[in-house]
Amino acid sequence: MKILVIEDEPKVGAFIKRGLEEQLHQVELASDGASGQYAAMQQDYDLIILDIMLPDINGLTICKNIRARQVHTPILMLTALNTTHDVVDGLNAGADDYLAKPFHFSELLARINALSRRNQYFPQGNATLSLSDLQLDTYTKMASREGKEIVLTAKEYALLELFLKNTGKVLSRAFIAEAVWGIEFDTGTNTIDVYVNYLRNKIEKGFSGERLIHTVVGMGYVMKLK
Repeated sequence: MKILVIEDEPKVGAFIKRGLEEQLHQVELASDGASGQYAAMQQDYDLIILDIMLPDINGLTICKNIRARQVHTPILMLTALNTTHDVVDGLNAGADDYLAKPFHFSELLARINALSRRNQYFPQGNATLSLSDLQLDTYTKMASREGKEIVLTAKEYALLELFLKNTGKVLSRAFIAEAVWGIEFDTGTNTIDVYVNYLRNKIEKGFSGERLIHTVVGMGYVMKLK
């Protein structure tokens, strides 16, 4: 993978760069926000590792600016901040994952591998995905049905995007878990079923159109018209 690391702490940046290069990744290191933001907008990368606490441009601002330029490269944010509020801010800014410092390099690799696999599940394509009167704009992250906006959480959005990019295909719970939750998923819970029901309520309840998400007993779920 071609990876851009935006990190102002020399030791941390060198540690990440050396470790990733030992894994045969191609790594470019930007030691400040301005140069990192410029590189992210001018070149193609497979992954961006972005520190939040940068001295010149805040990492959250960089993330928002990158997404505003329609750059959809996966972004893994690094920070010493680890409260729920900070995590939400990072994800809302457009980050794909969040790793708190200090971290073990093995965890960083696991996160990178998970994001790499996620790219396989969410291939780039048209900006707007649709089925019947349901639409999802993958640039603005806005969903609507019958012209009415549907407010989604980050996981609900990822779940809907996965369904719309795989319409007509039966998706197993294991496939959904890997694509949407990655290494964070707890196989001992009914999280998949709960979130599918959340999503169903938001995109089907109160609308006159037909049901879109169907249960396939013993196999999983499929998004399709009748």
